[in-house]
Amino acid sequence: MLNNKSVLITGGTGTLGKALTKTIFERWPNIKRLVIFSRDEQKQYQMDQEYPHAKYPQIRFFIGDVRDEERLVRALSGIDYVIHAAAMKHVPIAEYNPTECVKTNIGGAQNVIEACLKTNVKGVVALSTDKACAPINLYGATKLASDKLFVAANNFKGSNPIFFSVVRYGNVMGSNGSVIPFFIKKRKEGVIPITEPHMTRFNISVQEGVNMVLYALEHALGGEIFVPRIPSYHIQDLATAIAPNCEQRIIGIRPGEKVHEEMITRSDAFNTYDVGKYYVILPQAQNWDLNEYISHFNAVKVPEGFHYSSDNNTQWETVESLRNRIKQEIDPTFDPFGE
Repeated sequence: MLNNKSVLITGGTGTLGKALTKTIFERWPNIKRLVIFSRDEQKQYQMDQEYPHAKYPQIRFFIGDVRDEERLVRALSGIDYVIHAAAMKHVPIAEYNPTECVKTNIGGAQNVIEACLKTNVKGVVALSTDKACAPINLYGATKLASDKLFVAANNFKGSNPIFFSVVRYGNVMGSNGSVIPFFIKKRKEGVIPITEPHMTRFNISVQEGVNMVLYALEHALGGEIFVPRIPSYHIQDLATAIAPNCEQRIIGIRPGEKVHEEMITRSDAFNTYDVGKYYVILPQAQNWDLNEYISHFNAVKVPEGFHYSSDNNTQWETVESLRNRIKQEIDPTFDPFGE
């Protein structure tokens, strides 16, 4: 799919961007060019040490901010596909700095769209979040607006053959700012802070997130929101899995935080299809034939009233499965009974 093609990843120095880079080079060694676009020069420097130009001549590091459309247009020269991962993601920080979050997550999304339409980009996959589904915090609201912008971009692209699609998933195991490394660090203090004892979350590995993005890049027609079928966990089970000998102290829910996460609402269900490993929320206005889509992907419409939430999931992680996944996917030396 990507051999002899050029790809740009916004926010490419983040957890998912780095994992995408690794997978892309493994699967498509003949990729023409891979551009890492981000505003953090230190992270770019560190990533450059991992991917030296002598060994990876296709990689390029491009300092820039998605708030700057002119810089995006320059970076997108000769690019075939864009993976848009840049965003402000921390819920409390977004609540405290709302205008900055809006500028990056909404204004930045529109800048990516406009820059792609001005160049010869063939396809765009934008990363979303479960918090964009029925949002109660500013971060989720900005990502919902971003999702709407990318879906709607297919309606005003004119004769341009480009497609814009979205992938939406929950907490990525071990990603920057996520709960697992936080709990591992806090267990040294003997106390694990729990905001709400009944809290549940979806769980997806970095590699599963990468695979989903690449699936969308290959199969998207334009306007879809891809949602993975992944397990949930209880937050107290996660705390027990990581620190069984620590006290679990209830500290109260944080501003903008949900008890349970959603990825598909009952309203979304009217346009949602099951395609096997993923659910796909189709756009209400399609630029392609729905019957052909259903036939090609063996898509099955979800039942009326369907609702996909971390508390009504049919797949659940256990304490033991969480421990195994942490060892396999984050830290092979992890010992829940160690220091």
